[in-house]
Amino acid sequence: MSKVSLPPGDGFDVAGLEAVATADNVGAPVKQFAVQIRDVVFGERCALVQPCNLYECRLGDDVFVGPFSEIQAGVVIGNRTRVQSHTFVCSLVTIGDDCFIGHGVKFINDAFSDMRVAFADEAHKWEATTLGNNVLIGTNATIMPVNICDNAVIGAGSVVTSDITEPGFYMGVPAVRIGDPPPDDKRRKAIDTDDH
Repeated sequence: MSKVSLPPGDGFDVAGLEAVATADNVGAPVKQFAVQIRDVVFGERCALVQPCNLYECRLGDDVFVGPFSEIQAGVVIGNRTRVQSHTFVCSLVTIGDDCFIGHGVKFINDAFSDMRVAFADEAHKWEATTLGNNVLIGTNATIMPVNICDNAVIGAGSVVTSDITEPGFYMGVPAVRIGDPPPDDKRRKAIDTDDH
């Protein structure tokens, strides 16, 4: 594994964009943030499609990250996992091996337990999420702070609000178990590594 940081300007960089002036903001200072890849520990043969934000996280071997995704500090992603485009993986998320995270999936670490947002200075209020191995999550699913066991499939658009402790198919808002997984002898890995 190697730790990598790319300086601004390598790949997509929004620092050169100009702010649009309106009657309300003429002369107002504008904060601008560049897309970046900073302090990431990459396994072997990882692939990223720019633009994406990754910082202070760890990716296993053969991980793929699609464009317009953000992976925050402290995230760990297992070997051969695919994170599709427009996905947000917040701090305190651990994803196992051979997982598939569909387009637009959002992980949440702040459940607003005291009816307000807990910013970084209150990170002690954030909660962790752990995905086992061979977990598939469909497009636009939302994953609250939960634990999901190995061999679970989460349907597109579902909201997972409680732990999933039994392999199977889950869908809905909130997600509920709707079916059994295939038998072990018929089960394939979520990701075909020959095609990765």
